Amino acid sequence: MTDASEEHAAARYLSAKRSVDDRARDRRVKASLLDALPATPRVLEAGSGAGFAMPTLLEWGLEPASYAGVDADAGVVSFARWMLPRLLRRRGYGVTATERGCRLESDAPVGFETGDALERLPKLAPAGGAELLLAQSFFDLVPLEEALDAFERAVAPDGLVYAPSTFDGETIFLPEHPADAPVIEAFHADMDGDPGRDSRVGRHLIDGLRHRGASLEAVGASDWVVRPTPAAGRGDGPGYRADERHFLATILGFVADAAADVEGGPEWASQRRDQLAAGELSYIAHGYDLLWRPRADP
Repeated sequence: MTDASEEHAAARYLSAKRSVDDRARDRRVKASLLDALPATPRVLEAGSGAGFAMPTLLEWGLEPASYAGVDADAGVVSFARWMLPRLLRRRGYGVTATERGCRLESDAPVGFETGDALERLPKLAPAGGAELLLAQSFFDLVPLEEALDAFERAVAPDGLVYAPSTFDGETIFLPEHPADAPVIEAFHADMDGDPGRDSRVGRHLIDGLRHRGASLEAVGASDWVVRPTPAAGRGDGPGYRADERHFLATILGFVADAAADVEGGPEWASQRRDQLAAGELSYIAHGYDLLWRPRADP
């Protein structure tokens, strides 16, 4: 169980991450998704986080017939259930709050559950399967083949999987630092040391879909880029957009923890935090947006 401060921290990180994700999204892959979807798809989401997928879909002109999201973090699920109806009301949508989330004016149910997404999503899938399964920043957290098996069971015969911001093994901090190479190597090795995780899952996913005979409808680079800009400052030098300073501070924490025993690692982390505070630090993480049909010949 997490305490209230940990739950708040996780929700704030995911909220701060939203502007980074939006900026990184590949427009061609997004256009392919919108061209291929029915106007009222039945939607599932793996790793639903703070619950921002639904407002995004509505902004794109879709009106989901149903939505069910699953996340392993109970605190984040609780936040999503509380936040979403309030956010949608502020944006002018008529919604009714429910125990698990809300109902749209169309009576479409929107709900969030705590659990293992690979186990729960096939059970939550509507009859005949979902037309869309979302999995943003998800595949580097789970065993690839198990995830693909679960998604095949959850998606309709002609349904789509959309996996934006899928990490692919490149992490960069600027300005350069002499300890960058061993620190980043330790960070990626820490990811790979966790059973089922893969720091280069983006490329392995592309190849894995080919071996399965899936139809990869679109793929494009989707890099997270966080950098200081003069326009984001408050008259005292460069700053960061929205809440991206907090996002980057959280990323630094992940890297620093993984590199704590690396020679020069603690000094690297201290200098990077000073650069962040001064509005001097930039960060890039390479990834892909992918869109595919699990069954090439439905």
